[in-house]
Amino acid sequence: WGSAGRGRPVAIGSSPLSRASVGRCMGQLVGVTEKASNTPGVIRFETNRNFSGMGHERFASVLDAINATPSAELARRLFSTGRVDRVHVYGNMVTVDLAKGYSSDGLADVVRNLYQYWKPGMVVPSFDDFVESAPESASAVGAVGGGADSALSEAAKRVPAELLERSRLALAKWKATHGG
Repeated sequence: WGSAGRGRPVAIGSSPLSRASVGRCMGQLVGVTEKASNTPGVIRFETNRNFSGMGHERFASVLDAINATPSAELARRLFSTGRVDRVHVYGNMVTVDLAKGYSSDGLADVVRNLYQYWKPGMVVPSFDDFVESAPESASAVGAVGGGADSALSEAAKRVPAELLERSRLALAKWKATHGG
């Protein structure tokens, strides 16, 4: 669901523009309905996703949004627009205090695209982008992998040493308890 205007939900994909943008992105769009509150400068977004469970989360600045939760990520994204003073999240309700002189234009899209993890123009990350300590892992191969099988050793070079050691210990424990 999208929002064709304040308080009027419309199905995403009902216009050629939205169909084109959905087809090229990966992830799930959040259904958003924007509603104005009785307080000037405060906007409420009702969504089809629960961001905070049953707890209230308040963010007075981007410095408050330090957790790795969906509501903190949403707050960081909203603050990055420069249009937001405060964010309050309760379940599927997001209340935004707008910065003085700004409108809510584009903020619904920020909420809608929270779970869009792939967009046109993004560069595909390689495996090497995720490996932080290749030399450390490679030195542990001889101790953990045993070096008996070169294919295993090549694969083991890509696994962090602590995971190889943990796997070796788990296998030894399993063999001890199952007679293997």
